[in-house]
Amino acid sequence: MNPEHLVASHIKPWREASNKERLSGANGLLLTPTIDHLFDRGFISFSDDGELLQSPVADPYSLGRMGIHQNQLTLVGGFNTDQKHFLAYHRNEIFLKSAS
Repeated sequence: MNPEHLVASHIKPWREASNKERLSGANGLLLTPTIDHLFDRGFISFSDDGELLQSPVADPYSLGRMGIHQNQLTLVGGFNTDQKHFLAYHRNEIFLKSAS
């Protein structure tokens, strides 16, 4: 993967983060533009152990066209303690859990 194709993405959105959180390196991930789009809108998230989580709200066909397939375990690597803190926020506040 060419790093020039990656996007710096905040885990806890800039608008919701304190100044300290905005500048924290642990509040950032390098993602492809497609994954950044899905992550920012809550269609995907990541577990603390690095598993890509798919929202039940996300359209499986669209995800598949973007390279994310249902029933396929995708591990992106581990996260440090500080990143896990921000990821917990993302899973609780951003990740879409249901249509209602």
